[in-house]
This record gives sequence, structure tokens and C-alpha cells, in this order.
Amino acid sequence: MQSEKHKGYVLWGHAILQQKDILRAEKYAASGTITGDNRVIEASGVLDDFDTHEEAETAGLAWVRAWVDNHG
Repeated sequence: MQSEKHKGYVLWGHAILQQKDILRAEKYAASGTITGDNRVIEASGVLDDFDTHEEAETAGLAWVRAWVDNHG
């Protein structure tokens, strides 16, 4: 999980391991969460699947940054 501060919020990018078939390569689902004042402001659902943990976290952070920029 990666986090960063942006416009007074704490943004979180999540990578959730998706192992649908043990014979296939691991995939990571991306999601994001925005927190502020010790509460959840907004959370995405699953955004997409990625090949690496880092790609998924980066996608989650990109989504929450865009959400804050459009709503804040």
C-alpha cells in the first residue's frame, strides 16, 4: 500500500492479489481510498487488474488524485 498527502487529504493506493487460477500468473487489482480528519472520504471499487503490485498501487493513487482534483 502506498500513501501520499494531496490537498489536505491522505491518499492510499492499494494492490490486492488476485489468484483466480494457480496455473496462471499472479495479477493485482487496483483500488484507492481517500481519508481526511481520520475518516474515509471516498473509496473506489476495483479499478483494473495489473501484472505488478507497483502498477496496481500507482493506478489506485492516480484515481484518488484525480478524484480529489475534481471534487476538492
